[in-house]
Amino acid sequence: MIAAMESHYLHGYETDRLRRKYRRQENKPSGRKRRRSTSPRRSAKRTSRDHDKYHRSKRSKSPREVDSEGHLKFKIGDCIGGKYEIVDNLGEGTFGKVVQCIKRGHKTPVAVKIVKGIDRYTDAAKIEVKILQKLRDHDPYDESGCIHMLDWFEHHRHICIVFQLMGLSVYDHMKQSGYKPFNVEAVRAISYQLLRATRFMHDMKLTHTDLKPENMLFKYKLLPSSEPHDGQEADISLIDFGSATFEHEHHSGTVSTRHYRAPEVILEHQWSHACDLWSIGCIMFELLTGVTMFQTHSNFEHLCMMQHILGPIPKCLLEGSKKLKYFNESSLVNLDWSSSEGQYIINNCKPLRYYQRDYSTELQQIFNLMEGLLQYDPKERLTCSQALRHPFFDHYILKKRNSPH
Repeated sequence: MIAAMESHYLHGYETDRLRRKYRRQENKPSGRKRRRSTSPRRSAKRTSRDHDKYHRSKRSKSPREVDSEGHLKFKIGDCIGGKYEIVDNLGEGTFGKVVQCIKRGHKTPVAVKIVKGIDRYTDAAKIEVKILQKLRDHDPYDESGCIHMLDWFEHHRHICIVFQLMGLSVYDHMKQSGYKPFNVEAVRAISYQLLRATRFMHDMKLTHTDLKPENMLFKYKLLPSSEPHDGQEADISLIDFGSATFEHEHHSGTVSTRHYRAPEVILEHQWSHACDLWSIGCIMFELLTGVTMFQTHSNFEHLCMMQHILGPIPKCLLEGSKKLKYFNESSLVNLDWSSSEGQYIINNCKPLRYYQRDYSTELQQIFNLMEGLLQYDPKERLTCSQALRHPFFDHYILKKRNSPH
């Protein structure tokens, strides 16, 4: 956006400079005269058309409409899309901003995602809109657990997507509560909702590829000091389908946010629905402990942490990988454990069962479920349907059946 604006103004400056140059040439007493157009009418028409195009471009890229990062500038009370009045700014991210609006003639508030007017974000938003439309077509009554798009429109070259107003994301709720772990009942309820929504997508041959607490919104507002325990309070909706991929589409080489990235993606193998299940296993661990399972920013360190927490990576997963430089002959990551990097992993990463505080049936079940979701080999990893039938959820399913809601 900024580059385009600079190019536009430089073009205007260059045009003025050339005009002054031609005037000087015309005023010279001698020398070769500038060739004039043989068609004054066509020349005038072209000049008028270029002038109009110049000013249209200037209006569409006016710095008054966007800030230095490409966000749409607005103030409370502004109307977007001709029918949505902005009443509050809910936050912003790399993609754009989210505002609370009231639709004219309605009282129920909605959330509007205003995407940056930059080509790469606009293109991603258009893809997301198409996916949201397909999700809505398959889920007309909004029962899947995937965010329900109410409307979308374009405002000053910014794609705007309208959703039902939700509560905080799971991540923001954890942050506000000081990253306090959820109790087992809450982990059970949230995990079930997450698996159910993911199964709906997978049944549509769609992989989310970016499951994480930031992309899970509570449907109801909760106080920072409270936590969902059962029933409707734990209902969540999945959001952000900008990188979701259908089976028949091109699969990018790298997907998922680093901390929730599956080993097959790191090792540059083909990936499918199973990478979502790995992410869910990491999310469950985070809900239960309050800490991120793989707090790292490099492939090498990530693989070291995996082996320290989950055990050696099987040789079958290393075949054909471009990351063999990380491993020795015994298929272990070749790390100097006496180094600062090695000591950090030893001090901060423990075997998975180390985090099991006691041997109650509930904790035995939840760790067994996480182990099934965190299998290195995607073929051995639990599917959504298999995970939803795990005994860990029996109590929750029975409770839901007997609930009056």
